[in-house]
Amino acid sequence: MKKKQVALLLAPGFEEAEAIIILDVLTRLDIEVTTLACYSSQTLDSYHGLSVNTDALLTGVTAVLYDAVVIPGGPQGSQNLADNQTVLDFIRRHDDAGKWICPICSAAARVLAPHQLLRGRRYVCSGTLSEAVTDGAYVDAPVVEDGNLLSGQGLGAAFDFAFCLAMRLTGDEARIRRQAEHIYHRLTIAL
Repeated sequence: MKKKQVALLLAPGFEEAEAIIILDVLTRLDIEVTTLACYSSQTLDSYHGLSVNTDALLTGVTAVLYDAVVIPGGPQGSQNLADNQTVLDFIRRHDDAGKWICPICSAAARVLAPHQLLRGRRYVCSGTLSEAVTDGAYVDAPVVEDGNLLSGQGLGAAFDFAFCLAMRLTGDEARIRRQAEHIYHRLTIAL
């Protein structure tokens, strides 16, 4: 069986803990994650100044269709993604194809909502960012799924978010639960 493919979009200022937790969990479950720099260099600095080398530049893979697109938060990172037309086109193309669109933390409110990419779906984001959103319906929960949109509330929900995405991609609940118990103790959401 072919491995599921996930694009992890990173821009300068991305929330490194969200990105690394999601990358780690998905990779442990044999899901191939490609880190994509949405910038002119494959080396990016995170929200807390961690320098990270990505797998590729987004501009080099715009024709590839992944099974899911993960969009981490971070105040500067999410704004940098929102200001990048290539990122918006990439997300829109995947959404139109029915692929998983997966914002966490500020990404739903700062990247998707201003560009009408929530499309009226239910979502969650961090803090009070939802107050300015008119494109979707905010739900106060750690992880919210609506159609092909899977959103996470923030860093504290990163494990649940990643395990939920893995479940939607693989359907292997027993393996996901074993891995969750191994590294996370217990899931706080239903798969």
